[in-house]
Amino acid sequence: MTQSAQDLGRRWFGQVWNERRRDAIAEMLAPDAVLHEAGVDSVGPEGFYPFFDRMIASFSDLRVTVEETFGENDRVCIRWSFTAKHTGPGLGIDPTGRIAHATGISIIRVAGNLIVEGWQNWDMLGMIEQIKCTARSPAYIG
Repeated sequence: MTQSAQDLGRRWFGQVWNERRRDAIAEMLAPDAVLHEAGVDSVGPEGFYPFFDRMIASFSDLRVTVEETFGENDRVCIRWSFTAKHTGPGLGIDPTGRIAHATGISIIRVAGNLIVEGWQNWDMLGMIEQIKCTARSPAYIG
């Protein structure tokens, strides 16, 4: 199952984020899947849609690159990076037009060709600092 699980992880990032296919979420995420991120759990597609909607409303030109995948049995680790232009207020921050870059790692557990559980850790604070900083700030890059 490891190769098919890795393929599912790649498809998730490609179709959900790069192609912005909201309907792909329900195609790949089990109805009762639990996603763990930053101490908050969401359940199923309905629990994930608000996060997806906020990110899509915040960023244009969002592009996720899957850097590496590896796995064993029903679990896959996906190392990824993303670049996006901050053009909308979806995060509660007025659009700045700045380019943000971030990296992350997602671990998914797969059953029946669906994601049934996931753990995600990514540099959201670094991304927010990039879009909020002014050009004079040492933390501002690009």
